[in-house]
Amino acid sequence: MTERFSRDRIIGILVLLPSIILVGIFVYGFIVTTIYISMTDSNTVQQLSGTQPNFIGFQNYTTLFTATVDAGRFRTDLVNNVFFTILFIIACLVIGIGLAILLDQKIKGESLFRTIFLFPMALSFVVTGVVWRWLFNPTSGLNALPTAVGLPAFQFDWFISQDQWLKFNWQSLPTIIAIILLGVVIFFALYFWSHKRSQLAAFVTGIAILLLASLALDIPSRFNGLRNPEAKGFNLALLAVVVAAAWQMSGYTMAMYLAGLRGISDDLREAARVDGATEFGVYRYVVFPLLQPITLSAIIILGHISLKIFDLVFVMGGGNNIQIDMPGINMFFTTYRGGQTAIGAAIAVIMLLMVAVVIVPYLWSSLRSEVQH
Repeated sequence: MTERFSRDRIIGILVLLPSIILVGIFVYGFIVTTIYISMTDSNTVQQLSGTQPNFIGFQNYTTLFTATVDAGRFRTDLVNNVFFTILFIIACLVIGIGLAILLDQKIKGESLFRTIFLFPMALSFVVTGVVWRWLFNPTSGLNALPTAVGLPAFQFDWFISQDQWLKFNWQSLPTIIAIILLGVVIFFALYFWSHKRSQLAAFVTGIAILLLASLALDIPSRFNGLRNPEAKGFNLALLAVVVAAAWQMSGYTMAMYLAGLRGISDDLREAARVDGATEFGVYRYVVFPLLQPITLSAIIILGHISLKIFDLVFVMGGGNNIQIDMPGINMFFTTYRGGQTAIGAAIAVIMLLMVAVVIVPYLWSSLRSEVQH
């Protein structure tokens, strides 16, 4: 029995070995290479002349976060990416759960509606970008609809708008991040105390005290690397991109939620109704808690898509519209149009870290749950 188990295990390893080698070379090998290039001064001129690049450490990253000329675009990209990710995820979750609840009512023509809602997902972001670029054209598209009934056209600028909300100074970003972290830590501290998990609660409370002390001593502001104020904020032009992206991906979220709703036993809902719960109460106390794993999965997938988005924004903005610019577009232009390979690699590494922040905790949690079961 033991010999057979060992033989099967060896065969399994040999079958997987080619895939492991290929993934190691073409995924993780290239990631390591990109990280190394990001720590050099590599550029197109050096590559064409055969000159070896010099190792400069984290200088490219310092340039991206503190330089006052070209790197200002990268900082705008980060702000745009954060706002876009938040709004995109919220829009997809709200629309997706709404459509799923509607279809779960066993309405007539459910299969037709389900197909209609899912159809946008079959399109590429390039096609979606072309369609919504025309619809959001300030001189035609949706703005021209009122003229069909003799009314004046709308004057929305859509994806070329230069208006901003929620303005802040980039120099204040370390303090803003510290305040947000403090709020998150306090939330978890209260959660752990309420669930009588004393050790975790005490640890998290200690972190909250340290963050509060650092804010009182104004320590976060010392990490600012900019000499002059730099205004950032939520560019209203991003709303056009959010609408286009949510239109395409909300059907996917709807399918996930619909599968989850169909997996909830009707006996649970009936038991809640017998106990006196209203229909809203059934969803609040029974359905929505059971859909939490699906919500988490949807957030991870949508966050992964939004953090590395390129094609939709490129088609809608042409690559030169700073109001809707994203790190992926900046990386493309910096590397292949500007010839600054090392800085482009640094942007790619930062994008990788942003995606890892979303993906790694989810994978760790999933593997941990599998081991426990």
